[in-house]
Amino acid sequence: MSTVAVVSKMYCSSSQAVLVVRRRPHVVNGGGFVVTDCTQKVVFRVDGCATLGTSGELVLRDGQGNPLLLIRRQGGGVLQALSIHKKWKGYTCNYEDSQKLAFSLKEPVSHQNSICFGKKNNNQIRISLEPRKSSRDWNFQVDGYFPDRDCSIVDSNGHTIAKVGVKTEVDELMESKDIYHVTIRAGVDQAFVFGMIAILDHIYGESTTC
Repeated sequence: MSTVAVVSKMYCSSSQAVLVVRRRPHVVNGGGFVVTDCTQKVVFRVDGCATLGTSGELVLRDGQGNPLLLIRRQGGGVLQALSIHKKWKGYTCNYEDSQKLAFSLKEPVSHQNSICFGKKNNNQIRISLEPRKSSRDWNFQVDGYFPDRDCSIVDSNGHTIAKVGVKTEVDELMESKDIYHVTIRAGVDQAFVFGMIAILDHIYGESTTC
């Protein structure tokens, strides 16, 4: 399988990675979550919108606190009002503080009333890399149900690039939904994966919401 580099190749590991997500309460830096490796070193951090003061705006940072992705829910207006889908945009941030659109994510029509977004369900959460070749193109979709910590991100060929779960063989005590793990395939941009997870967290009203 080919390398999937969206934010940067430096976040593509040569081997499969299992990273741990720990949710922060809203009273700590506005909520969000931190991502650690097997040594408990912080690899990524997502700041919730309570820190930024703007609903529907999130920031993914590296372990040193440098911004990697600015993630925004698409604003209002006539076109948004007419659309049955809500969209998110992920912008990469470089050292010059410039931003470039990297991907977009389309919410399902009614995620609150859905039990599971499976492959046979037309109401998918889908992600498109930018720039897109056509308005119908999509590169990834979410299978399963994120609030249950039981979902996968798969590509358009059906290959799993990342999987969210609440247990590992190493740590059988990780059963809390405030602490879960993400298994990421070798060659996949880990920063990109956690940008998508940040949006899922917000969609379902979890730690990144105001």
